Amino acid sequence: MAVTTGNKLKNLIVVGDRILIKPKSPEEKTKSGLFLPPGVQEKEKIQSGYVMKVGPGYPLPMPSDDYEEPWKEVDEKVKYIPLQAREGDLAIFLQKGAYEVVYEEEKYFIVPQQSILLLERDESLFT
Repeated sequence: MAVTTGNKLKNLIVVGDRILIKPKSPEEKTKSGLFLPPGVQEKEKIQSGYVMKVGPGYPLPMPSDDYEEPWKEVDEKVKYIPLQAREGDLAIFLQKGAYEVVYEEEKYFIVPQQSILLLERDESLFT
């Protein structure tokens, strides 16, 4: 079985309000034609990349049922407020809140939703 971006990330579980982002390829030259040395783009305060996986969201507190019977089976299903980001979105995020990781020799960022400034979504990917 060939390793692709889709199936090599399938075993990863993103936790909570975090999003796994693959950084966009940095521009090698400026609009005026100057070539940038490696590492210049990585030091920018704002980065962009594609959303690869999304966590379940913010967990909601469980309602407290004080009148619950002791023989009743407890249902421990956690409910979440979902995140705005979806797989395939282009995310612009603050570098300061992101954690850089390398998985399967590829660079990714784990970013909390609060560090995302803007999402660009191509609706044709979801229909």
